[in-house]
Amino acid sequence: MEQSEKDNIKTTKKNKKRKRHSRKTGFYYSFLTIVLIFCLIEIGHGTIVNISKIIAYQGKKVTLENLLKSTKSHNQELKAEKKLITSDNSLEGIARNNLKMAGEDEVLIIINKKVEEPKKTKKKWDLKNFSLSKNKKEQQKEPDGKIYIPQEVVEE
Repeated sequence: MEQSEKDNIKTTKKNKKRKRHSRKTGFYYSFLTIVLIFCLIEIGHGTIVNISKIIAYQGKKVTLENLLKSTKSHNQELKAEKKLITSDNSLEGIARNNLKMAGEDEVLIIINKKVEEPKKTKKKWDLKNFSLSKNKKEQQKEPDGKIYIPQEVVEE
């Protein structure tokens, strides 16, 4: 009997070791599975974020390329306008028309148009159309409905 008791003790010890070992490996595999799932989630999230950034940057790139094209065309237009303005004929036209300048052998005559100022009239009281029942707006109207707007403003 002693032999069988020893065998039983040995088998129970072996069974306990196997159970411990299977628990350890089960916990280990569970832990590794959780870590791997977490890594897969992080990789998926990073991929989605990077793809969205790529799409956004491509949109910005297209916008900036369009802006570059329009700026280049505007630059070309300005260069062409500069050539037109800096030509001798254009400068001469600007000097003659805007600056009232004349050439060496020319005489410049400037004719100013005389602006007639309206005659000032004395205000007369018109009591014929005066009524207490009329609105103030109607009383403030000018008799002819004409408003004088000066042609030139003199600054002092």
